[in-house]
Amino acid sequence: MKEPETNTPLQIIPLGGLGEIGLNMMVYQCGPDIIVVDCGLMFPEPDMLGIDYVIPDISWLRERSGSIRAICLTHGHEDHIGALPFVLQELNVPVYGTALTLGFVNEKLKEYKLDGLVELITVKPRDRVELGCLSVEFLRVAHSIVDGCALAITTPEGVVIHTGDFKLDQTPVDGELTDLASFSRYGDAGVLALLSDSTNVEREGYTLSEKYVGEAFNDIFPKCRGRIIVAAFSSSIHRVQQVVDVAAANGRKILLNGRSMIANVRIARQLGYLTISDDMLMDLKELNNLPPENICIVSTGSQGEPMSALTRIAMDDHKQIKLDKGDTVILSSRVIPGNERTISELINHLYRRGAEVFHEKVSEVHVSGHASQEELKLMLNLVRPRFFIPVHGEYRHLVKHIQLAQKVGIPEDRCLLATNGDVVSFYANTAAIVEEVESGRVFVDGKGVGDVGAIVLKDRKHLSEDGMVVVIIGINQSTGAIIHGPDIVSRGFVFEDESQEYLETARFIVTDALSELNEEMRCDCEEVKQAVRQALRRFFKKTIERRPVILPVIMEM
Repeated sequence: MKEPETNTPLQIIPLGGLGEIGLNMMVYQCGPDIIVVDCGLMFPEPDMLGIDYVIPDISWLRERSGSIRAICLTHGHEDHIGALPFVLQELNVPVYGTALTLGFVNEKLKEYKLDGLVELITVKPRDRVELGCLSVEFLRVAHSIVDGCALAITTPEGVVIHTGDFKLDQTPVDGELTDLASFSRYGDAGVLALLSDSTNVEREGYTLSEKYVGEAFNDIFPKCRGRIIVAAFSSSIHRVQQVVDVAAANGRKILLNGRSMIANVRIARQLGYLTISDDMLMDLKELNNLPPENICIVSTGSQGEPMSALTRIAMDDHKQIKLDKGDTVILSSRVIPGNERTISELINHLYRRGAEVFHEKVSEVHVSGHASQEELKLMLNLVRPRFFIPVHGEYRHLVKHIQLAQKVGIPEDRCLLATNGDVVSFYANTAAIVEEVESGRVFVDGKGVGDVGAIVLKDRKHLSEDGMVVVIIGINQSTGAIIHGPDIVSRGFVFEDESQEYLETARFIVTDALSELNEEMRCDCEEVKQAVRQALRRFFKKTIERRPVILPVIMEM
């Protein structure tokens, strides 16, 4: 390991992606220079009612925006690029990535009217870019998306290898192997730290090659007599290519279904990453003019999203595409944690329509894009880092990855278990977590970014579980006399048509509570609201043990 060239330490700060799946964002700072690696989002968890996306809190970056030299992207998955349209509205910095990655980014920026306002700089594997006192070399890695890269970041303190998402696929569909020679080259020269993908650390052995999926398609397609629908992530260009190849071999034309699928296939074809002839593609208008055995539909919606194209087909709610008995649906993607129930319901609805369904539990129609234990060990042995930091995973994944690193000889005191917001400082061949900076999650709800917080989510959860009761009262603002009401309206609490007697009793409870207030207190809206809430809470708890949101509406007359 070379001697450090500066008195300023290198600091690595995760702002997302550690202790969670998604939301990947890593910051590298040395002296006045900052680079950001990836800028991902996370899809909402079940208790995040009404939330569309979750993005990283960039408060720490916002305060240092003048020092940010660039955002460097490892690949084009949503959990690595999805937050860019929101972040780039505040941090207008150059973005580096490979051609397909930036193709996907530019498409997202168009949606937010940011295209042309952000400098997108295309790089190729083994290209090196200088960013202040930091330099970054992009290294080819195999993953479930085309054009994935790891980053070799050269700093005054030494070299840091940031793997991004990877696996060691020896037979990739596009022939682009993980650049093991470059990882070994850096390992021979000396690597200060390795930050490695932990997603599949609990899986023993090796991750299967993407070509296994093509073999499964080759086995399924000839046996199908009806239409075939293959549902996959729209970014899985390798998967789409294999569907196209097998469909062509079986005399089927391709219909693309879903806005993101159509857009991503168009981008991949334009950039030369997807080979499909024009005469292989069919238009939706042609669907009813071809026999079922000549049709293959490639669709989005493999996670059972409520408004997705496949869900509408499964619910018999799609205007143009109807399933018939004998049709086949292939769910060619992994089950994202939290989506198990919706996918199960999707499969049930598909069977109700008469379709046969293949998914990863019954057939090898999906393989992971992440390295399993033996591949992770090989990466550690190639790079031979002085320090190791596991990234991209839930907390248990990070712990397991450290245990794996220790098995291949990384000492315990050189394995750093960091979490979001930790500042990992490297100086003179030493490393330690020295402080914690502001980090967290920002909720995106419609056009609102960050205006929904924990209190609002708590209220939404409360409303979803116990409903709401609105109490309308008209009060003379001078005398405190009750002029109107109380009227009680409920939603999600009791069925009003069948509960008039119960709600009438509640009205008497409110009237009695107000009668106990003196005239001065009845002229104070806040006092009235408090009395109404307390009286109804006691009544509802005692009688039916429910806790609805009680909303008094006081009209001063």
